[in-house]
Amino acid sequence: MSRARWGAVAPLILGTTASQALLVVLAPTVVAIGEDLGASVATVGQARSVTAAVAITVSVALSARPGGWPVPRLLRVGGLLAVLACAGVAAAGSLGTFLAAHALVGVAFALLLSGGFAGLGAFEGPERAWAAGQVAAANALAWVVVNPVAAWLTAAWSWRAAQAVPATIAVVALAAARRAVPVAATTAEPQPRGTLTTAGRRPATTPPRPTGAAGAAGRWAPLTERSARRWLVAETAAFTAWTALLTFAGAYFIQRTGADQATVGWLLAAGAGAYLLSSTRSAGLARLLADRTLVAAAAAAMGLLMPLMFTVASTRAGAVAAFCLLGLLAGIRTPASARLGLEQLPGQAAAMMATRTAATQLGYLLGAVAGGALIAASGYRALGLALGVVMLVSAALALRVTARPGAAGAPGGPR
Repeated sequence: MSRARWGAVAPLILGTTASQALLVVLAPTVVAIGEDLGASVATVGQARSVTAAVAITVSVALSARPGGWPVPRLLRVGGLLAVLACAGVAAAGSLGTFLAAHALVGVAFALLLSGGFAGLGAFEGPERAWAAGQVAAANALAWVVVNPVAAWLTAAWSWRAAQAVPATIAVVALAAARRAVPVAATTAEPQPRGTLTTAGRRPATTPPRPTGAAGAAGRWAPLTERSARRWLVAETAAFTAWTALLTFAGAYFIQRTGADQATVGWLLAAGAGAYLLSSTRSAGLARLLADRTLVAAAAAAMGLLMPLMFTVASTRAGAVAAFCLLGLLAGIRTPASARLGLEQLPGQAAAMMATRTAATQLGYLLGAVAGGALIAASGYRALGLALGVVMLVSAALALRVTARPGAAGAPGGPR
């Protein structure tokens, strides 16, 4: 790919990495936070629930707003709020203020993640498959960078010092946001007020915003289109299982395999490295198989592996091996699913990816609440079995999503 294409995708990678760093930092620090604030791992883990609830609200508001926000603005505002959120979390003196600070984390996350994936609308055909892989890899990049460094800072100083890691990434994303390519949220998005032509004059005409019933239908299309709705439900189920695994994997390695605080950061990074490897090379698979097939197959394999990680793979080596395999499969599923989602409503990338953010955060919310409850009531074995079932349901739903003919990754479309 050309240098120009890397320049276009870099702000999206940084924005997505910053969004994930806000969440990832909890995994290697959750035990230390609980000890410091006098709370259990399951209770501290509900910070994800607060983040998810706020992110869902913000994402739905973004998807329903006519015209949406341009990608550069999403990344700029999200980056600034991310820095402020990290400062708020680090300064928390009680469990209540710690959880409250994660409301701002939720706003920043929604803006950064929606902007990162909406920016894929600037790419077409094989380049979109490549760009989706790079942006999805940012999820793993956050785990590779944040986990070991945050775990080391927690062991050497404090979990509060670990908040400097996502804050630093957010500053870099904020600086790069101005280079992001604006992507229209709808096929008839108006020019921003004050926009000038190359001749120094305002455009002669401005496409009107959709109004009335047509406007309402356009705003809520991700929820009213049957295939798009199926995709959103499948995505919610997948992220319920996947993010519950990520939320409690660090605690599982510490409490069940005997790993220490510093080691667990590297164990989590190993799974992230597997994800990074497969997601950056997923464009090759997209040339061979339809996105719907990739999504369903990867989700089904993950559904079989998740119970094994918490049951059969009882040793540290076995659990880490299963975790790495899950990372490889997730790295295939995530970019393929993002491309499949963009195919549902061509020309409405920002709206579709904002609803994707809402779906993923609903998954975070359900995964954190249900995962914590399962661990408290029945332990990690029950958690693994439940997550496997949910992921298999996601695989079945993905098979019912319609790929639009001619779309990248669709039957008959460019590969």
